[in-house]
Amino acid sequence: MRYPSGKTAIYAILAHPVAHVRAPEFMNPFFEAAGRDGFLVPFHVLPEDLEELIPRLKAIQNLKGFVVTIPHKPAMAAMCKTLGPGAKATGTANTIRIEADGSLTGDMFDGLGLVEGCRANGIEPTGKSVLMVGAGGAGRAIAVALADAGATKLTIANRTSAKAEAVAAAVAEAFPGVAVAAGPADATGHEVIIQATSLGLKPGDALPMDPATLRPGMQLFDIIAVRDTELMVAAREAGLETVVGGRPMIEHQAKAQIALLDPPRLEG
Repeated sequence: MRYPSGKTAIYAILAHPVAHVRAPEFMNPFFEAAGRDGFLVPFHVLPEDLEELIPRLKAIQNLKGFVVTIPHKPAMAAMCKTLGPGAKATGTANTIRIEADGSLTGDMFDGLGLVEGCRANGIEPTGKSVLMVGAGGAGRAIAVALADAGATKLTIANRTSAKAEAVAAAVAEAFPGVAVAAGPADATGHEVIIQATSLGLKPGDALPMDPATLRPGMQLFDIIAVRDTELMVAAREAGLETVVGGRPMIEHQAKAQIALLDPPRLEG
């Protein structure tokens, strides 16, 4: 394992809660493999502290940016002076670079990571009917990416139906060729199911959908990376052959994140 030095560009991953965060174990080896002198460290930040904390963190001269997870993605996008296409489309950002003048440049790569992670594991959204459960920051980015990838039908379910309806309306406007609508967390009639909520991070969490609606032949991608969730276990028991956890999503967006963060080259 390579340890940071005084020349290393340090990045903070901001989360609440933080115990589930596994990005450093993926990203730090990716920095090294890419020949980049960067190192990612988890910070536990409460939502009510975020806006006041960011200017203070920017005063740390070797802190060069942020990776952001639940629940900070919308708030971080609002603090960015410049947004990339994924962030503009979703109003969220999960990767932010601190520029020389102190301004923030951010983009959102959850959707890219999800689609590429799906494809690497035999789940092809193109031409498919997709149920996505969850319409938060990650869900919004994933919905945009699924529509862009060619899903023919996209149903968005969320505990707060108004949020699902808002995401569905935004995606439908951007992709008029895709049948997008808010609906129940019912897999019936769908080929691909995307679990995009934070439910499953902890044992005992409520199930995000009724697994009784799952059928053999369907495919499930659950964005939770820390463990096999109860939904994943139930999906296998229901006869689904393709059940994938969230690690590939993290791995497949890492290249784009490193490019935006742009740490210095390793010496030697």
